[in-house]
Amino acid sequence: MVEVFATPAATEQHGDWADRVPRWTVVDDRALASLSDSVTPAGVVAVCHQVDRPLAEVLGAAGDLRLVAVCADVRDPGNAGTVIRTADAAGADAVVLAGTSVDASNPKTVRATVGSLFHLPLAVDPDPAAVVRAARERGLQVLAADGAGETDLDEAERLLAAPTAWLFGNEAHGLPDDLAALADHRVRIPIHGRAESLNLSTAAAVCLYASARVQRR
Repeated sequence: MVEVFATPAATEQHGDWADRVPRWTVVDDRALASLSDSVTPAGVVAVCHQVDRPLAEVLGAAGDLRLVAVCADVRDPGNAGTVIRTADAAGADAVVLAGTSVDASNPKTVRATVGSLFHLPLAVDPDPAAVVRAARERGLQVLAADGAGETDLDEAERLLAAPTAWLFGNEAHGLPDDLAALADHRVRIPIHGRAESLNLSTAAAVCLYASARVQRR
């Protein structure tokens, strides 16, 4: 964190934060509103360094990881932020935004993480295929979340016990066939009702928690 701008009311409410940041600047409501794209700003805006790190650093050494979420071409900031938040809650080791995914520093993405952006390692890489290869080189199996997958999530406990990188695709188009083909398995979430599909972030939550449940027994 580099600097915090806060209204007088927010400064009074959160004054104990002032000693924990390099610089605290009090501004009026109008100035604060100009710094935020939110309709109803919370009264505090922080300027922070970018938090993403190189892929090699995030994936670390072989054998160190149990659960990683990889988003390939995820464009919606709310979805990307929710996946990061869910990965954090599920105890994942890292998140990778690959391809043409939304900017991790997009304000809507940051808000959707509700702080989880600062809790676990995040990498950004332009090549989803390279991310898949890097994950496998570090001992992770790659499971592609795919509605047409050959493996049913409810019948995949043996798979889920292994160190895993989950691969999630674009909201509208899913995973390209050539990218999904690089995964070790394509896994589908069973749909028991009449819904056509699940929202991306909902599907990610189901998959990540399925892995976390088995891995933490």
